[in-house]
Amino acid sequence: MAQSHAHAHKEHSGETLIEAARDALTNSGEQWTGMRQSVFTELARHERPASAYDIADNLSKARGKRVAPNSVYRILDLFVANNLALRVESSNAYLANTHPGCEHDCIFLVCDECGEATHIDDEEVSRTVRGLASARGFKPERPVLEIRGLCRACA
Repeated sequence: MAQSHAHAHKEHSGETLIEAARDALTNSGEQWTGMRQSVFTELARHERPASAYDIADNLSKARGKRVAPNSVYRILDLFVANNLALRVESSNAYLANTHPGCEHDCIFLVCDECGEATHIDDEEVSRTVRGLASARGFKPERPVLEIRGLCRACA
């Protein structure tokens, strides 16, 4: 994941990512339930964006009983609202935020061939986009930029 930011934060992976997500969610006043942990753990194991249906199918197989995609969607929406997950709008898929609780605008490079989505943190681009919106009397809440094309491996 490419990074370019003006502040320090720690990238997490594996168990420390799950712990950081739990801490960020509980610190925001939400509960970290068994189902939420299962959804986050499943999301975090994907290197490419995963859909709610992918996550529900994998959890259903692992649990031996059906997990409804609608339940997964609600949890993923909660994760996005609390900066635990990032949503790739054009593919309706999600990535785990490797620095939970750290708020960034979503800037993605999305490969049309292999589906890879690289999240970029760039404070200058974020300031520019937010400034353009504000200058037109628009209050930006959650800017999302997606640049579609081919990744280095597919180009």
